[in-house]
Amino acid sequence: MKPIYLLLSFVFGAAVTIAQPKPYSGVLNGNRFLTFNAIIRVNQIEATRTLNLGEDERSLHTPQRVIAFRKAIEDGFPGARITWALSWLALHDTTANYVAIKMLVTKYHKQYGDEVTFIPGAYFSNAHNTRSQVNKDLHDGLAKVSAIVGNNYRPKCVVAGFLAAANQKYLATTENIHVCQGNIWSQYAIDNQDGEGSVVYPYYPSVDHFCKPAQSKTDLIDCVNLDGWTMDFLAARREGYADGFNSRLGVGPIETLGKYGETTGVREMIHTTAAHFDEGFKLNKFGWVTVNWEVSLDIPVSGLTEWLHQIKKRWPQTQFITMGEFGLTWRKAYKTNNFNYQFVQRGSGIGGSDKPMEIKWLMNKSFRLALLRNWQTKSPWQVIDFTKYDGKIKEPDTLTRNWSILGTINQKQTRAQDKPVSLSKLSPNDIKLIRKHYPGFK
Repeated sequence: MKPIYLLLSFVFGAAVTIAQPKPYSGVLNGNRFLTFNAIIRVNQIEATRTLNLGEDERSLHTPQRVIAFRKAIEDGFPGARITWALSWLALHDTTANYVAIKMLVTKYHKQYGDEVTFIPGAYFSNAHNTRSQVNKDLHDGLAKVSAIVGNNYRPKCVVAGFLAAANQKYLATTENIHVCQGNIWSQYAIDNQDGEGSVVYPYYPSVDHFCKPAQSKTDLIDCVNLDGWTMDFLAARREGYADGFNSRLGVGPIETLGKYGETTGVREMIHTTAAHFDEGFKLNKFGWVTVNWEVSLDIPVSGLTEWLHQIKKRWPQTQFITMGEFGLTWRKAYKTNNFNYQFVQRGSGIGGSDKPMEIKWLMNKSFRLALLRNWQTKSPWQVIDFTKYDGKIKEPDTLTRNWSILGTINQKQTRAQDKPVSLSKLSPNDIKLIRKHYPGFK
């Protein structure tokens, strides 16, 4: 017990003043939101409760690292409330470091208003487990979180990377949790699971497929499905590492700070953030940026502080709240999928964010449409993605990495039919459908 006692003394030190977090008004429109999920694991890929496929990360998780990580966030954006997501093994590990870490995140819940929750399978639970087993993991993992935090604590969300529709329905109907980070927008041919084809902002998923927005009340799962990483739209149109670029470039630390260093990395992170907090805010009446960040990453936290500092300086009224709070804020504003999102972004010139290119996205429950052009030469807009959600779309029945929805034209250009086309190539019915949601569309 001596090592644990020493670590706990290090964790808590002198008496800590617990400041009660300020209540949040819960208003969506007119606000910019930032959500941040800090991931704590034992193994990189905890495929099942007893099967690990990735690298052992035990030595990378120490109380000192967690303390430095949380300080980096508070230094960059005072008053921030983040979400801590612990894996199955992290929740159940009884070694000194993990005991201390769990006491730390409990302390941060009390001190800052942080959320503590469960991440099943370390992002890819449905690629390795039946839906029934995932439900069992969700139930037992959430119960363990409540026991660790105490005082009848219950998280408002689950962080999952990808999560099947049946499991999101289970969260809503059985666990009474109505927010899930359950899709990673545009992920395809990279990392350990594919989930291309969804909407990038919050939506209620369909019982047919977690990437498909519900089409009716009977089709709707009352669990707000949230993205895991805000990505640069221009980089994200690529397949995996096509053209030598990382398609997940955006606000993620590996693709920015890890690849380009702090100066250029933060510049790309702010460029991606601005697409949502400037033009996106004007178009959608609110803006949202989010990231999952593994605490184990060997990336200096100074870059995290600098990104947050620049956000606070440029958009001082940003609401930096937990993922559960944000999801419930959206749920309060939208009872059905009656959204019509719009996004416009020009390239940063960093990585796959092509400097002369401009992309437009239209996203609603019926379809998503992406248009691309060279804004410097004023070339005609080309359709690079048109995915309609009205047909029967089914999730895989087997354990597989491929959970994507590929529509008539898909931005990744992996099929012959995905070659970009002019708007004139869309059918009159398709144009009519687009104008139904966006009357001014030309």
